[in-house]
Amino acid sequence: MTDSEISDLDGLDDLLDGDVVENSDTTVGAEPIETTVVAKLRTDSPRVDLFLHGQLPEQSRSTLQRLIESGSVTINGKVAKCSTKVRHDDVIVYRKPPPSHPAPVPEEIPLEILYQDEYLAVINKPYNMVVHPAKGHWSGTLVNALRFHFPHLSGINGDYRAGIVHRLDRDTSGAILIAKEERTHKDLSMAFEKRKVFKEYITIVGGILDRDSDYVEARIGMHPHDRLKMMTSMREDFGKDALSYYEVEERYQGYTLVRVQPRTGRTHQIRVHLGHIGHHVLADKNYSGRDKITLGDIAGYEEPEADTVLIFRQALHAYRLRFTHPRRDEVISIEAPIPNDMLQTMAALRKYRPYRQGPFAPGLTLGNGR
Repeated sequence: MTDSEISDLDGLDDLLDGDVVENSDTTVGAEPIETTVVAKLRTDSPRVDLFLHGQLPEQSRSTLQRLIESGSVTINGKVAKCSTKVRHDDVIVYRKPPPSHPAPVPEEIPLEILYQDEYLAVINKPYNMVVHPAKGHWSGTLVNALRFHFPHLSGINGDYRAGIVHRLDRDTSGAILIAKEERTHKDLSMAFEKRKVFKEYITIVGGILDRDSDYVEARIGMHPHDRLKMMTSMREDFGKDALSYYEVEERYQGYTLVRVQPRTGRTHQIRVHLGHIGHHVLADKNYSGRDKITLGDIAGYEEPEADTVLIFRQALHAYRLRFTHPRRDEVISIEAPIPNDMLQTMAALRKYRPYRQGPFAPGLTLGNGR
């Protein structure tokens, strides 16, 4: 997996946790950055390279392995090897190389702010936007835009991930939560860890789901032959546990509109779980093999505008976030309007592939386009 792929994951893997204290100096050419992690484990003892990969997602595993082999990582004061096991409450010190790029600068990129106060904000992230800078994506990221729109952002995760509490894929649109100050960031992170943040996504998948609602429970881990993919397995020693609930919103001939509520936050979880039951997300190049859907794909190629592209990214949208405000102790529920590419795909399906509708049809109550 490349650094840029790692930088914009579906969610946070939350079985390997740690309290991270970072002495950050983002000056190019500065001394190496020392990061201390206190391991908080809820699983069997992992290898240190795997543990750090979960804690420091901006670094590829191969980069971490090279640094471990160079003696840049210690556990309880002793130099670690890649195969060294991490145990609960171990103190891991990792000396990262100095940044090869300066801290992200503010960029005047338009943002749709769905909610904000002095403590936090919820943004409707557009597709084709990386959440934070990483190799290959040093500008044009959400963090660059946040620095322009907000004078204060939480610095817990350093300058490169200022304000970022959780992440979305580059090509997943929708609601993302931002922390403006450190105490709120810590409380929101704890709420995610304890699975007290409700997340709901809208997606269009290939095939007709036969059940109106169900769940998928299958462990998720790295694909053994493709670094850009994850995969499922029922083996207890593979990957991490993952659970997703889903509800059918509308059915069409050969397609289904689905609501998904992930209860864990594994990398690519929704895409992999739906593929696990035989229904890949539309236009998901990594898993479905298609990177776009045209009108001809839905209506037939005899249509005059058959070559019109309806959607050219994975049809996945983070539609709703619901959480308890950590400072105001009130429930906040935010909906992100469905973007036009998904709306026009849904409209074409209703017109050319009608089947039978779910409980909210025909006037779908999922917000307006943008």
